[in-house]
Formats: sequence, C-alpha cells, structure tokens
Amino acid sequence: MAGMGKRMRPHTLTIPKPLLPVAGKPIVQRLVEDIAKVCGKNIEHIAFVVGKFGNEVEQKLLAIAESIGAQGAICYQEEPLGTAHAVLCAKEFLDRNVVIAFADTLFRADFTLDEQSEGIVWVQKVNDPRSFGVVKLNENQEIIEFVEKPQTFVSDLAIIGIYYLKDGEFLRRELQYLIDNNLKEKGEYQLTNALENMKKKGLKFKIGRVTEWLDCGNKDATVHTNQRYLEYLRGTRGLISPSSKTYSSLIIEPVFLGDNVEIENSIIGPYVSVGNNTKIVNSIIQNSIIQDYSFLKDVKIQNSMIGSYVHYEGKFKDVSLGDYNYFKE
Repeated sequence: MAGMGKRMRPHTLTIPKPLLPVAGKPIVQRLVEDIAKVCGKNIEHIAFVVGKFGNEVEQKLLAIAESIGAQGAICYQEEPLGTAHAVLCAKEFLDRNVVIAFADTLFRADFTLDEQSEGIVWVQKVNDPRSFGVVKLNENQEIIEFVEKPQTFVSDLAIIGIYYLKDGEFLRRELQYLIDNNLKEKGEYQLTNALENMKKKGLKFKIGRVTEWLDCGNKDATVHTNQRYLEYLRGTRGLISPSSKTYSSLIIEPVFLGDNVEIENSIIGPYVSVGNNTKIVNSIIQNSIIQDYSFLKDVKIQNSMIGSYVHYEGKFKDVSLGDYNYFKE
C-alpha cells in the first residue's frame, strides 16, 4: 500500500487511499478482516508495506492488526519499483505460509483457504483483460502461465491482487533473484514474474474464485464499493451509532451513521456512509460517502464523495470534495 493514490485525489492528499472509509471502516481494515475470515485461523503477523505516511497513519495500521489478534509491522518501500519489490520490502515475514494482498481491492468469497495448497491466486473474469495481470489454465484448472497486462488475448481471468503461498521462503528467494539480476518488465519488478519462475520449478498454483471483486481505485469505484458493502451489511448491528441523532428526517437503509452524527430535516440513503461528528441539514443524499467533522446544508447529491472538515452549502449533484474545502452556492 505504498502508492500515492493519484487516481483518488483530492482525497489522498491528506490521507492514504487504504485508510479511506468504506461503510464506516478503512478500506485496508475491511480487507484485513475479509482475509482473516477466508484464512479460517489466527493470523500471526501483518506487515504493511507503506511509503512515508507518518506516525499517525502507522499507528492506525498497527491498531488494525491488533484488532484481529495479529502483531503488526511497518515496512517501507521508498521507491515505486514494482510489486515484486514491494513484497520483498517485507522479506523478514516471508518465511512460512503467507497471504499477499494489495490494499486497493476488496472481495467477497464464500470459502475457506486450503492452506495445504502450494499456491493460490485469486481471480475474477473481466471483459477487458488488457489492464490486468491474467492467468492461463490447463484442463486440471492449474495455472500454466502468468501474463502481465496482455495486449493480445491470452485469458480473461484477471488476478485481483490476493495470493497465498505455502512456502514463503521460496517466494523470497525468487523475488530476490529478480532484484539481484535487474529483471524488470514494463520498467518494474513484477510479482507475476517471480510466481512464473516458481511455477517453472514445479510449484503448482490453483485459482481461487471470488463471488465479487470490488475496486477502490477511483472515486466512482469507491462509492460503488461502499454501496455493495452496505448491502452486505444490511440489517446487521453497528451500522447506525447510538450516539447519532436525527430530527424530522428520513433514513433509508442501508446507511452507516458514525458517532455523534446529526441529521436534520433531511433524507439520507440508501447507500450513504456518514463519518463521525458530521452534521447534515436540509439535504437529500444518496449513494455517497461523507467523512468526519463535515457540515452539509441545502445539498442534493448522489454518487459523491466528501472528505473531512468540509463545509458545503449548495445544490450540485455529483461532487468529489477533499478535506478542508469550503463550498457555498
């Protein structure tokens, strides 16, 4: 999660993309919790590979690891040299079985990981595979080839960015081999090249299929992911904080209302997440994410994303406002 999140600006100017909220929790926390469910057993360590995000962010990440009973660690990738290099930044944790995940994607799955498998790569069918790493299968549904962003058709099974390796030390050696021999593809060290080398040496990779793959790469995708998560969580406890208050308002579930939220003379929902200490007055809001300590009045919006400490009065219909903005029509 060391990237700069340029496709999510202005929201990532003040907070790393994986800490942006989806249904009231940071993206990376949702990912960690979902992986823990799939693993079906206790996770011992979580290594977060980051850029220079600062101590406050690092403490939040360590708290996320602690929340599922794991020991967290912060590892730094100081240059964007590719996915293989990023994973190798956490090489001290590549020893036994390991799950690798990229923190701008979420998923839904209804199976438990088979830890006796030598390797698993999670995939999803896509209409246009040219922007993804893909896998090619044999008749036994084993991976026979990894291809990074093919411009001619090879397969429509896109790698979603979650991997399992039973032998972490084997992976570490192959990653180090790429770095030591300066073996780059498209200008970067690619994780798929290390996996391809492991396959050629006899490791058998299976595929894991997810029921849904949810992207958090840009504003629209993140708003859609928020909608899907709220739908999954519909009817569960904890979506609406007991300290939130509504006055002469209609709440159309599913919605998330954080601590000390105030809603006055408004219609909120469906598929809206409102962060802590935010106040909304005389407004209609659908399918949107609003973060902490913001004030909205006289707005009618949908498919929108509002940062923290925003003061927004107006009547625009589709907006993306970063933190600390002041808008008044």
